[in-house]
Amino acid sequence: MLPDADDLPEILLDLAVPHEDINELVALRRLLTRDPGATRLLEECVEGLVRDMGRIGGAAPWPGERIAELFTGQVDGRAGEEPGTPGRYFAVYVFVAALPYVRAHHHALGIPPEVTRRTLADLGRNMAVYRRRYGRGGVQAPGWLALHFHGELFQLGRLQFQRARVGERTAGLLAATGAAPGADAMCLSLHVPDFHGPLSPAACDRSLALALDLFARRFPGERYSAGVCHSWLLDPQLKRYLGADSNIVRFQERFRIAEQAGEPVDTEPVQFVFGNPDLPVAGLPRRTTVERAVGDHLRAGGHWYIGHGWFPLPTI
Repeated sequence: MLPDADDLPEILLDLAVPHEDINELVALRRLLTRDPGATRLLEECVEGLVRDMGRIGGAAPWPGERIAELFTGQVDGRAGEEPGTPGRYFAVYVFVAALPYVRAHHHALGIPPEVTRRTLADLGRNMAVYRRRYGRGGVQAPGWLALHFHGELFQLGRLQFQRARVGERTAGLLAATGAAPGADAMCLSLHVPDFHGPLSPAACDRSLALALDLFARRFPGERYSAGVCHSWLLDPQLKRYLGADSNIVRFQERFRIAEQAGEPVDTEPVQFVFGNPDLPVAGLPRRTTVERAVGDHLRAGGHWYIGHGWFPLPTI
């Protein structure tokens, strides 16, 4: 199921896995393949990931607790943190083993190879985020990456687009801003990846054009009622600190944003702007306009919230 040690490095590079992780991943492969319990769980995870390939919500839930129990003997949410065990990298081996199934699915749909490559390269981006936060190798959010490797999400230029159902909660939020899609209606959920340059209006326009073309061609039986986004980037409070020509403000203006704020999520902007949600607020840097906005607002006793926005899509 796993490629041999000689082939593994090139496959990892294709997935944008950071260079500093590759030797350790190759070395730990031997430990993983010699452990019957680990190989059984690996096979089970791959089967759960690739079953009903492309069906929204069809992948099995990520078994984080079982992985933690297998490699650490405890459930702490961060599997295999001890040096010399493959637990922190277990998700990488699952995604590598699933890679032939994902590529075959994309090929059957007619997804361009460069879209496949850039979509699955989010594995490497995710690992870079993990290292920035913890100072060691690992995978930050395996359950999130399952969307990529199950055919539900695609990187198209600056933005990522997820095939999704509106859902009851989002339908209620959208209704408050003038939209009336049912909970079962389809939408494209927009995500803004890290390490990808400015969120410029031109880059977003290009991404949307690519998305309208790809989904019309490759998923002709699906009708998407709206583009939706759930992100701290849509918190209207950001306009207090950022100019009208700010890329974030101009991104917000694409959406009709619901007024309902929900619970504070102060760690969200701290994680995405500074790399670690646990950093003390008092010491957050003030090097850029966005850093000053996030940190100064928190230091003044304010809170940040997830904004919920949508915009209508042309019939595709």
